[in-house]
Amino acid sequence: MPEHDVFALVTTEPLDRAAIEAFVTTRRDGAVVAFEGVIRDHDHGAAVTALEYEAHPDAERFLRETCAEVARETGLRIGAAHRVGALKIGDVALVACVAAPHRAEAFAACALLVDRIKERTPIWKRQHLEGGTTEWVNL
Repeated sequence: MPEHDVFALVTTEPLDRAAIEAFVTTRRDGAVVAFEGVIRDHDHGAAVTALEYEAHPDAERFLRETCAEVARETGLRIGAAHRVGALKIGDVALVACVAAPHRAEAFAACALLVDRIKERTPIWKRQHLEGGTTEWVNL
């Protein structure tokens, strides 16, 4: 799969799912699957009040390589964007999109993409918990 068939972005700006979906979708596709990772108000029983994401300077390169790998393995167009910086409850931190001729392959490829992004992209989360404590996740 050529590199131009993937979209990868790490940004401090709000994420545009519609633009990523438009990038991955072609006339041959009958299914578009999008995943949004949304900041929730709790984690492992603790109340979360806010999050900060920090990224390695090469995080976007890692994200692009991961998207390209999944695109090569599946033969599908792939798009993903991760937001960094200070986020509030309800903000979208990750968008991953896949388009395919059929739903089963689109769902499977999107799940694979999200799992690989979480495993391989050097982006770390600092959770602010109720009561003023913080914790780092994925270090």
